[in-house]
Amino acid sequence: MSLVDKVVYITGGTKGIGYGIAEVLLHSGMRVAISGRNLEDAQKAAASLTEDDSRVLGIASDVTKLDDENMAVKAILDKFGQLDVVLANAGVGHFAPIDELEVDKWNQMIDTNLNGVFHTLKASVDALKESKGYYITLASLAGTNFFPTAAGYNATKFGVVGFTQAVMLDLRPYDIKVSTIMPGSVASHFNNNEPGDKDAWKIQPEDIGKLVVDLLTMHPRTLPSKIEVRPSRPDKK
Repeated sequence: MSLVDKVVYITGGTKGIGYGIAEVLLHSGMRVAISGRNLEDAQKAAASLTEDDSRVLGIASDVTKLDDENMAVKAILDKFGQLDVVLANAGVGHFAPIDELEVDKWNQMIDTNLNGVFHTLKASVDALKESKGYYITLASLAGTNFFPTAAGYNATKFGVVGFTQAVMLDLRPYDIKVSTIMPGSVASHFNNNEPGDKDAWKIQPEDIGKLVVDLLTMHPRTLPSKIEVRPSRPDKK
């Protein structure tokens, strides 16, 4: 796939991994739509990516609501006329022993991390059939490695991995490629982290962006359907 003038939609693209991916894809020649729950934040993030507003779009969408995602995809098609790549990146994490995990935090993770990737695909699948496009989910190494205090987060990320792998089989007949990326520690705002020098050992958001470029430009006969990526060396404590 030549990336020039292709259109990508990135959920949760106002900061962190999503924003880093958006930067790399924009510099690779793509037109980029990013969404967040707050319209002002999405528009500010879009404007900070480039002054050329013909190549970027900031959208308000809550991925827990299918109607929001339907409207987001419509806005993208209205502006750009096509949709070639969808990156389901929006996610949240709450960590506590299961006897202390609050029900509303469990539900928020299920609604965002799991229902959200379904809503994003459901809203965009017809456009991806038209473009013979690519659907990518951002899962986590927590989708294959369980750990204490993460029962809810593990449940959603295990679910995202299983969902994506099954969807890959469903959509191959339409020439839609589907992959899931499973990062380890990333220098992002996840779990209320403020990225800084202390995170230099971690994967950087732009590293995930470069990985997405590799996926999109790979020969069409080849599909890396599940990718684990981690820091090359752990933190020295």
